[in-house]
Amino acid sequence: MEPSPSSHARVIDVLRSSSVFGSLSKDILTALADAMTLSSAHGGETIIHEGQESDSIVFVISGGLRVSRRASDGQLLLYNQIQPGQSIGELGMILGQKRAQDVTAVRDSRLAILSRKAYESLLRVFPLDLSQVFLKAVYDRMRNAPDPADQGMAQTFALLPLQPLGGETLGQDLRPAFAKHGRVAHLMPSAQDTHLLLNGESVPRDALAQIEDEHEFIIYETSGQDCAWTRFAFRQADQVILVAEAGADPRLKEIELMLGQEPGYQLKRRHLVLRHAQDCVTPVLPAPWMQGRDLERIYPLRQGRPDDAARLARFLTGSAVGVVLGGGGARGFAHLGVLRALEESAIPVDLIGGNSMGALIGAQYALGHDLAEILVQTQRFAAGGERPTLPLVSLVGGRRVERDLKRMFGERLIEQLWRPYFAAACNLSTGNTQVLDSGPLWKAVLASNSPAGLFPPVLHEGALLVDGAILENVPVQPMRMRLGTKLERRRGNGLIIAIDVDVRANLRADPALLRLSARSTLKSMLVKHAPVSPGIADILYSAGHVGGMNQRLRAISQADHYLEPPVGEFALMAYGRGADIAEVGYQHAMEKIGEWDFHKRQAMKQP
Repeated sequence: MEPSPSSHARVIDVLRSSSVFGSLSKDILTALADAMTLSSAHGGETIIHEGQESDSIVFVISGGLRVSRRASDGQLLLYNQIQPGQSIGELGMILGQKRAQDVTAVRDSRLAILSRKAYESLLRVFPLDLSQVFLKAVYDRMRNAPDPADQGMAQTFALLPLQPLGGETLGQDLRPAFAKHGRVAHLMPSAQDTHLLLNGESVPRDALAQIEDEHEFIIYETSGQDCAWTRFAFRQADQVILVAEAGADPRLKEIELMLGQEPGYQLKRRHLVLRHAQDCVTPVLPAPWMQGRDLERIYPLRQGRPDDAARLARFLTGSAVGVVLGGGGARGFAHLGVLRALEESAIPVDLIGGNSMGALIGAQYALGHDLAEILVQTQRFAAGGERPTLPLVSLVGGRRVERDLKRMFGERLIEQLWRPYFAAACNLSTGNTQVLDSGPLWKAVLASNSPAGLFPPVLHEGALLVDGAILENVPVQPMRMRLGTKLERRRGNGLIIAIDVDVRANLRADPALLRLSARSTLKSMLVKHAPVSPGIADILYSAGHVGGMNQRLRAISQADHYLEPPVGEFALMAYGRGADIAEVGYQHAMEKIGEWDFHKRQAMKQP
């Protein structure tokens, strides 16, 4: 078809703003636009099939495409997105190869098609310029797929209630939360078919393209009923957010079954928000809501709580903050100082996880306890002591620790926390790090605080769990996995702040000693200037942290910010000095936070 003058100008504008094709001269851009054929694709429509002949190059003018293919086992593999100003199909056409992947429209899209014949004609006129830009387009896409947000493309969300909801809609809650990250458009159908409600104001429907150009985030609010608007919103959405009242029937709804049959359903990120009353203490169990649904995450949300809506917005936009707390005995009180510094610096904690002392402090923080309360509770817990036992399984029985953890956390389950949490332990049965993110909170903390040999292992489905420091004392990798998306096999989104309080000690004996013995160790403890002779506590602690020490470089590389408060002057058992250790952590964190670009990046996102 012959493009209209306005369509032709739109194509030129999109190409001119492209990081690849924008380098071309005006004459070449005009010739390129003249040679193209315009086409439309509905969201979910596959426009290129794997194995087809490569006879054209496809340019995205509006909307977006997703590259994917099926593995030999049938698993759907998702690759990069093709955004406005980008193209797909150059390499296959240039090399004469068949299509290597499927390409599907993730939203209703406007495309410009350059046929092989038209490409070859242009190449004869502009051989050097066109060869360079198409090679650059292929190189950029193969090197790394940029995030849509980095390209100025609006992120789109469809809100789908699973039953009639009372009070304000989720879109009304999310609009101010998204506004902290960029310009947001909240769209709802109008009583007039030709108009929409944009942030409460009536605008023509044909202004959608302009709305997408002018906003970073677009929220399509639906009624949850099977109607033209719901289907349209679904097609435009990169992410679909199901919304339900926490006490509602968790069974699959008809609207879900219907949309599940829509083309492109598997290409969209899918979430579920369970709305609770503002004063709700404990969220409902999410497990019944997982039945029959393939969801990235379930979010408990209290109505009228801006912090809950803000946390949800950060998860949806890939800007959530995960904090990882490492083990280190009493030195772990430095975590309290770091958390205080984060709070004072307005840096949120959206997920928290840890090992050993970090797991204990992180669990209390996830419950919503304030920092002063955590300090007192932890000191009281540490002062309880433990009784020696017949050393067939461990040196101490561990019953007092288990009893006090049950008192501290009750029967609360990890999946019933408002803020996601995990504890790391070492699974001696499999030789891997065991991440505990469900089940009784007290049991997860106990497993992470059970040094091998000193405490009996915690049984978990027949496996033996001990303190995670044997393999990973600062469990950054589990946090990185939780900040990424289930569909996209990439490094992950969001920001990770890791705190390492495990001071690297040089465990050595005096060279004058020929062997370690109870007598030499006792003398070292009681007699001033006696030869150094490590005791069993030093030996077990060092043995239990060897793996974690070896993984330190990997943990540092996976974290965005890695803090190491200078707490070496404090003994491992200096629990009485918790306040002093926390102050050291606070001062260190405040100094480091001042060097971060966190607030600069946040300010740049402001509308």
